[in-house]
Amino acid sequence: MKKFLIAATVGGLLGIAIAPQLAGPLLASETDQAKTYKQLELFGDIFDRIRAKYVEDVDDAKLIEAAINGMLTSLDPHSSYLSPNDTDDMRIQTRGAFGGLGIEVTQEDGFVKVIAPIDETPAAEAGVEPGDFITHVDGEGLLGLTLDAAVQLMRGPVGSKIVITIVREDEPEPFDITIIRDTIKLTAVRDRSIGQTIVMRVSTFNDQTYPNLKDGIAKQIEAAGGIDNVNGFVVDLRNNPGGLLNQAIMVSDAFLEKGEIVSTRGRDPATGDRWNARSGDLAEGKPIVVLINGGSASASEIVAGALQDHHRAIVVGTKSFGKGSVQTIMPLPDDGAMRLTTARYYTPSGRSIQALGVSPNIIVEQPRRALKDAEPEEEQKKMRSEADLRGSLDNDSISEAERTQIEAERASAEEAAKLRKDDFQLAYAIDLLKGLSAIQPAK
Repeated sequence: MKKFLIAATVGGLLGIAIAPQLAGPLLASETDQAKTYKQLELFGDIFDRIRAKYVEDVDDAKLIEAAINGMLTSLDPHSSYLSPNDTDDMRIQTRGAFGGLGIEVTQEDGFVKVIAPIDETPAAEAGVEPGDFITHVDGEGLLGLTLDAAVQLMRGPVGSKIVITIVREDEPEPFDITIIRDTIKLTAVRDRSIGQTIVMRVSTFNDQTYPNLKDGIAKQIEAAGGIDNVNGFVVDLRNNPGGLLNQAIMVSDAFLEKGEIVSTRGRDPATGDRWNARSGDLAEGKPIVVLINGGSASASEIVAGALQDHHRAIVVGTKSFGKGSVQTIMPLPDDGAMRLTTARYYTPSGRSIQALGVSPNIIVEQPRRALKDAEPEEEQKKMRSEADLRGSLDNDSISEAERTQIEAERASAEEAAKLRKDDFQLAYAIDLLKGLSAIQPAK
């Protein structure tokens, strides 16, 4: 009986001691909730005063939409409210055709910054470059506008003219670029062969990307007469602003036999996701060079990071953009949607690319192309060789077929050398693959 009384007394004392500790979090939670309700009341009060006292009539729906967008854009540059029209535009873009200038933009310190111009679009052809800041549209300043509002100013009918003012890092003064708006038709992947190298130019990640990549590789291997006639692949992700996560995973998987591709982690660690490669390598083990630059963002960085971490590719170029966050599109009742940052993504080694980017294995800057040459370059005088001498002996150690092959290889090398003037980074990647194939043991 005494034992029971002692236990009961201790329990009672513990109850007295524990009760305040439990009450603390509950009281704090109630206080935070009360503050939230008070702030919501403040919002309602301001909303009513604007409707009643503003100098002009206001549209209630526009006010509420602006408040929602302001709440989302205050979180990070990639969260935003999508009106029904914006939601429709987004669906069209992921299918690969839409109207506009052809640039992917973000916001930095209140200014609109170009992530990348899209290949063969009005913006790319007009000379817009990654890292450019757009300060004015048709003379109207963009500072202080939300990103969506700035983008709306840049939209317009196909065929209409727009003048954007650009601030560029190495230019002393801002300058104007005139662009004619057009329908933007995205070709997700372009394939070609340069010598024995297959070049896959991936310009965006929409629902056409992986199918285009798979078909293009198969076509180029067949044209080469089989994989044995291919020395490697260049996957060109320069100025690729990203797109669909599932397509980035599929493109990475296309070159990996096994292992993790990417993982995502949100606020709750239990809700993270992880994607692994399945067996099957479209490049059949051939060496790969991935090209990136400051315009390679998001999905591009997933691919570059995965292939780099698995030592499946050499990454060449300059540091990528550094967008390592995942946005989820959440439909809303009014046919609009909310784009909300819900997670960060991590490469197979566990590194986050957010704000850091992917660092190339080999840094290769792209020389800025001059607008005009001051004087046409003089043709180099052809050096005379033994074969040019009158009466020189023939080479009797090779057959006619071998001679033809040597001449074809020489022509291929000369073609690659000419490429250095147009695209130094791509030429470097192709030369790198040639070097790797030259030291591979013969089968």
